[in-house]
Amino acid sequence: MTVNGRAVPLVGAVAHATALEWLRGLGLTGAKEGCAEGECGACAVLLATEGPDAGTVWTPVNACLLPVHALDGQEVVTSEGLGSPDDLHPVQQQLAAAGGSQCGYCTPGFACAMAAEFYRADRGAKAASGEHGPAAASGEHGANGFDLHAIGGNLCRCTGYRPIRDAAFGLGMPSPDDPLRARSAEPAPPPVSTDVRADDGRFVRPGTLDEALRLLRDEPGALPVAGSTDWGVDVNLRAARAPVLVAIERLPELRAVEFSAGVVEVGAAVPLSEIERSVGPQVPLLAQLLPQFASRLIRNRATLGGNLGTASPIGDAAPALLALGASVVLVSADGGEREVDLAGYFTGYRTAVRRRDELIRTVRIPVPPHPGAGRAGTGTGRITAFHKIAKRRFDDISSVAVAFALDVDHGVVTAARIGLGGVAATPLRAYATEQALHGRRWNRATVAAASAVLQREGTPLDDHRASAAYRARMLGTALPALFATSGDAEEATA
Repeated sequence: MTVNGRAVPLVGAVAHATALEWLRGLGLTGAKEGCAEGECGACAVLLATEGPDAGTVWTPVNACLLPVHALDGQEVVTSEGLGSPDDLHPVQQQLAAAGGSQCGYCTPGFACAMAAEFYRADRGAKAASGEHGPAAASGEHGANGFDLHAIGGNLCRCTGYRPIRDAAFGLGMPSPDDPLRARSAEPAPPPVSTDVRADDGRFVRPGTLDEALRLLRDEPGALPVAGSTDWGVDVNLRAARAPVLVAIERLPELRAVEFSAGVVEVGAAVPLSEIERSVGPQVPLLAQLLPQFASRLIRNRATLGGNLGTASPIGDAAPALLALGASVVLVSADGGEREVDLAGYFTGYRTAVRRRDELIRTVRIPVPPHPGAGRAGTGTGRITAFHKIAKRRFDDISSVAVAFALDVDHGVVTAARIGLGGVAATPLRAYATEQALHGRRWNRATVAAASAVLQREGTPLDDHRASAAYRARMLGTALPALFATSGDAEEATA
């Protein structure tokens, strides 16, 4: 393992040790534990990951969730590796000049997340093109191309965000002799097969998918772990332990994104941030969902396979994938592959048809030939939307999530799929509402009638996020909100 340019033997760490614990044990105490669940960013560090053209991308990740043995053979930069008091990194200089730090607890995490954006390869091109002009500096992008969503997973409890934003928007471009910029031209470290046995369990990074599947078949209690953004929370807050952790996030068979006629296959271990870049432009519903899915720090590690594998009723991916008519391809050591429609995948609270010895290999998503084409002014096309109701706009868990995919042909709804999350023990399709829309005019009368049906879908509960009555009310407002933004098909075709 390489830390701040220095080789550090990864020995003595227990199987469930986090990267944050390990780094702090080395005396690198800039990374802090603020929440232990990936919501504050105080633990952020930079990880060297594969980039385009065989180069390296500096990717910010939550060290508090990342198993340290997942970094065997990998390369990490902490805030201490960015600069020193006598030789500050440009990001650190800007934070100091703008007054972007008071107590300083969160500042190292901000510096790492900002540094990743500082080195983003196309930031300079966007700034030079004028895509984010001076007027944009008051919004989510600076004239220098800096995207504020890059630090959306970092919380500050005392400074306030304006000085931090000012620091971000005041950054220039990396100098030609910047060592981390120069490092980006070289390949990222490849995955290293790992097998560590300790008093608290075993951590294995298999070399192949077949080896991983055999471990799941043969080792009782073996747990597959990809981004660890869910499992890491259980480790930190609930002292969860597994006899065998099987790291699968670097297996090539789970990392592919392939487009074919009418379908995109997304590997179960492809990070959400990569899906956002590569699939989002072709699948508008995913492009609407992913910016609302946690923070970029989380999306840099989280995967569709993990989100569906937990079978959580409040996972944001499931409603959108249900609306898209997606399926999952399950694979095992003995049974080959089988494809399961996602609408039949969930069986109960955090349970699914996936067996203990199976992995999700890929998520198969139908892609319409012209998504959304002709919608404006013709009453024909596909209407998609993802509505997330949460206490915060970003980086929060849904109280209710509703995803729509409606096909409208000359003012008539010819197909409707609606996915729901947070209103039952499982994510579910709103079949009754779909039936109430199918074959009817896309107009106010149809929307009003279908909304009354949608409000009764699911079996919402009272909990600390929302009451059952509130959830039902939010379901009832979803279709009118969709209609308000999509336009009246009868008027469009008049």
